[in-house]
Amino acid sequence: MLVLLGPVAAGKGTQAAHAARNHGLLHLSTGDLFRRAMREGSPLGEVAQGYMQRGELVPDEITVRMVGEALAGSAASPGVVFDGFPRTLEQAQALDELLAGQGTAIDRAILIEVPEEVLVERVAGRWVCPECGTPYHATDDPPREAGVCDRDGTTLVQRDDDKPEVFRARLREQLPPMYDVATYYDERGLLSRVDGRHSIGAVTAAITEAIDDIDPSGNTLVRDE
Repeated sequence: MLVLLGPVAAGKGTQAAHAARNHGLLHLSTGDLFRRAMREGSPLGEVAQGYMQRGELVPDEITVRMVGEALAGSAASPGVVFDGFPRTLEQAQALDELLAGQGTAIDRAILIEVPEEVLVERVAGRWVCPECGTPYHATDDPPREAGVCDRDGTTLVQRDDDKPEVFRARLREQLPPMYDVATYYDERGLLSRVDGRHSIGAVTAAITEAIDDIDPSGNTLVRDE
């Protein structure tokens, strides 16, 4: 069982997908769990939807129960990469109890570290076409004409939560509990830190090295040479 930690825009989702694909693991994101549960109309999904519609955080108890249901499925048997979960110390402790009840445990936690200014630069450069939804980035994937969508010529817009002042506020709220979780795993000798400023490929390689030969399903990882 692997946990990927990191702030917004650190690349957790991308790296979790790589780790899951490369090692045959289940990529588990609580956001995806919520959306699927609500789409399927499950009892937990209906409860979670009520909180989300009110703009409230889904309680840890509900989140952990959803995770438990996912772990009980056959798709989780090869092992799991947790994407951005647990988010709080309480969730980390609850996850340990849940896994212990299933006879397993977290093998490694990876913290993708990116300085705040780099995160702000990444997010502030994101723009989107309000008509067709095509995303752009001012430096990494710019449109042919600045501020205009390549597909339909519509003026690009920036999401409110991508604006620097709003994004910094999100970080101030998110980082302290995330560091609590990182410390929790670090004190148990499970935490590895990876520099997230590098290319996607370089970060993937660093995470693979950090995982080493630990296999979330209890076997030796087999890697392509």
